[in-house]
Amino acid sequence: MIALFFIVAPIFISALLALFVRGENGLSKYIALVLFTAMLLFSGFLLQELPSEGYLELGSFLDVSRFDFVLSLQVDMLSTIMLILTSLLLILVTFASWSMERQALYFSLLILFSGAIFGVFMSTNFLWFFIFWELTLVPMYFLVGVWGAERRIYAAVKFFLYTHVASMFILLAFFLIYKESGLFDMTLVKEGMLLSPGLIWWLLFIGFAVKMPIFPFHTWLPDAHVQAPAPISVLLAGVLLKMGAYAMIRLVILMLPQTSQKYAWVVLLLGLVTLFYAAFMALYETHLKKMVAYSSISHMGLVVIAIATLSYSGLSAALYEMIAHAFVIAPLFLIAGFFHHKTGSWQMEDMGGIMQKAPYISAIFVIAGLGALGLPGTMGFVGELSVLLSSIKSFGLWMALVALASMLGAGYVIWTLRRVIYGSMSAVVEKTDFRMNKFEFFALALFALCIVLFGLFPNLLFTYINTAFVQFQAIGALQ
Repeated sequence: MIALFFIVAPIFISALLALFVRGENGLSKYIALVLFTAMLLFSGFLLQELPSEGYLELGSFLDVSRFDFVLSLQVDMLSTIMLILTSLLLILVTFASWSMERQALYFSLLILFSGAIFGVFMSTNFLWFFIFWELTLVPMYFLVGVWGAERRIYAAVKFFLYTHVASMFILLAFFLIYKESGLFDMTLVKEGMLLSPGLIWWLLFIGFAVKMPIFPFHTWLPDAHVQAPAPISVLLAGVLLKMGAYAMIRLVILMLPQTSQKYAWVVLLLGLVTLFYAAFMALYETHLKKMVAYSSISHMGLVVIAIATLSYSGLSAALYEMIAHAFVIAPLFLIAGFFHHKTGSWQMEDMGGIMQKAPYISAIFVIAGLGALGLPGTMGFVGELSVLLSSIKSFGLWMALVALASMLGAGYVIWTLRRVIYGSMSAVVEKTDFRMNKFEFFALALFALCIVLFGLFPNLLFTYINTAFVQFQAIGALQ
């Protein structure tokens, strides 16, 4: 029942806040903070209770057994790691949103999103998984459309249409699975039960590729990132994109391993194109937040390459890179949004010399940037090295070309630091006050701490990450 509470309660709390709380009295953000902290504690409890293999049963509700339509809640190490990452990011986003306008409505939407995303990671019934998957779109649409920048409506509609149309591919695949196996329970469906695994694989792959996003399905994301408020960009990159990667691993690679081996070259090719295309776009950009957005897409290309290996080491590398990407890209988005808020410009040529006016915030931006380019001692280095080694092991030495993306990353990060943080102080920066709310700075400091801590001691994460895929290697689902 506790698991169900963290799905259903946020929906009701969200409605109550939106309907009955008025003004900027701060009540809504404290309610959100308490709820998200409780979610983190619950996720940590689940981590300790997980069995050595298989799923931890959390209960079954709303059973319509005739159609196998039951809200079955189960978690394993993979989904529990995603729950912990989501809870932690929601807490930090709450701190980063401490001064947001129209707080009751804003935090009610964040709370609604939290319940939906917990449903995605805990539900093992295809239909309920799809319901929660779609429900995440509603709060994100309004968070971008109401609190976004000048072209927020365009970005919100584009985001909603892209991801909703992609979801129709996913729904069609689920109904095909039910037609051929008679099951909606993803823990029971095996590839051998299906008559058309190839068609199902493609439907699921396209649906999840849009969410990640993988080239050429990525075009909705730069617009959404640029127009969204900075804390919502953190949720887009840190949670929503990871939701696509999680589903790709769980429902494409692990559920359809034989078909995945057949089409692994497709996944690899698109991963490489995503990695290098987005890196070149980031190198070209003069718009600060759009540069960070393309950097985010490029790093998701690394995740796709690791997934394409279909190996134990590759999926472990993919999951670590997913976590690293969330912690590295979040402060870049938050500080880029802060600089825009203070200077009134997104263009790098209008900035310069910010280190002289805001040394602590600039230092965190530098740490996150060095993490993005893969400097040893940061999470970015461990993630990129893990992906590189696993891809070379699976595909050969020619995959050393993945290292070239780090060179491109070094190019756009160092060039950005030179134009924005260092150099001579611009006239705009000289007359700007860069003081930051202490709660927002606290969130940034925690991100920086995680980047360095888990970069120096990656086994703190790999201890859990590696166990997420051991059982699948044992049954032959992974190489």
